[in-house]
Amino acid sequence: MSLTPDSALNVARVLTEALPYIQRFTGRTVVVKFGGNAMVDPELHASFARDIVLMKLVGMNPVVVHGGGPQIGQLLEKLNIESHFVNGMRVTDAQTMDVVEMVLGGSVNKEIVASINKHGGKAIGVTGKDGRLIRAQRLHGTRPGPELGATEIVDIGQVGEVRQIDREILDVILDSDFIPVIAPVGADEEGNTYNINADLVAGKIAQVMQAEKLMLLTNVAGLMDAEGVVLTGLSTARVDELIADGTVHGGMLPKISCALDAVKSGVSSAHIVDGRVPHAVLLEIFTDEGMGTKITRRGEF
Repeated sequence: MSLTPDSALNVARVLTEALPYIQRFTGRTVVVKFGGNAMVDPELHASFARDIVLMKLVGMNPVVVHGGGPQIGQLLEKLNIESHFVNGMRVTDAQTMDVVEMVLGGSVNKEIVASINKHGGKAIGVTGKDGRLIRAQRLHGTRPGPELGATEIVDIGQVGEVRQIDREILDVILDSDFIPVIAPVGADEEGNTYNINADLVAGKIAQVMQAEKLMLLTNVAGLMDAEGVVLTGLSTARVDELIADGTVHGGMLPKISCALDAVKSGVSSAHIVDGRVPHAVLLEIFTDEGMGTKITRRGEF
């Protein structure tokens, strides 16, 4: 079917608008955390894979870090393993860790790799244990204690935090023209395995790689003010103010904090992007309007 003159003009406008961004970001690394609805909706999953392939084809170096909370929960339920959470973190005993590693490092990781490859890319799946990519340490959770204003430390099992990222394996993958797809599982010096928040892993990798962009896909339009308006073009100083006055709260707080830390550590910009929108990654990178919430050192649109 041939294009109408209006449709052809629109296609030309989109391509010319994208051109300066393609030129600007050629050779740059972009770390994308893939999660939320985009992971479980087949159409969104496919559009994400095509976005990543296109980024690679135009000369960018995408690095994908993925979550898998819903898939882990589903398998635990099938196995009659009860889930417990402390401040949003899944308490992970040895039995649960086996399931987490199987889902993240196995089924979810390989599904994303297969989808990217299906759409013309060359992806390789790794966990943070491969090549000692992610060196982790145990994370101790906290919760309100019995005394007013007090907190107590809670053992949440094999939940970890990033101690160090060894970028050597990522450099090898990227230099070989492949797309790394990373499951957020790491190990400590004794070989103990830990489940790590995917946002935190993506942020740390972006810092170590001195990425051009960190993109965190989520199930909301971005950081919103009290009236529900999406805030963007934010400076790090402005984000600090929004955290202090309570605008950033709840489940958005750790995500924004992760983005903020990345930018303060040298990542050019961080973006909270609505993964429910088809081709959200491309819309953020290659259009003037962009999507979601953008954070830079000085604030810019």
